Amino acid sequence: MLPVSVDTVRLFLHVLAATVWVGGQLVLATLVPVLRRFGTDATAAAARRFNQVAWSAFAVLIVTGVWNIAANSAQAGHDASYRTTLIVKLLVVAVSGLSAALHIRSRTPRSRAVFGALTALSALAALFLGVLLAG
Repeated sequence: MLPVSVDTVRLFLHVLAATVWVGGQLVLATLVPVLRRFGTDATAAAARRFNQVAWSAFAVLIVTGVWNIAANSAQAGHDASYRTTLIVKLLVVAVSGLSAALHIRSRTPRSRAVFGALTALSALAALFLGVLLAG
């Protein structure tokens, strides 16, 4: 069996949190039309419960992301394109968190739809950029 290191645990926690943040949004988006059949209370209850888990995952993503940057900055040889990709990823992560917060505070169906879509697209973009950086 391969040895387990601190780096392995760090990466595992980051990927697990990304799975919850990104995957959970996709799952919830597919469930909302079904939940609406049971009334707005069902949709709101599911969203509140998801937010408890999702925001915890987002916090883990931030902590492990900073940890990843610190661990990887010790490795010399990152070129300008790597650093540019990292900066773009950090901006996209910020957009994902901010748009999710705005989605929660939205009062109209249109603004919920816009901020929900922006949250999902930016979360997927952050995931893609993370894979790109790891490659």
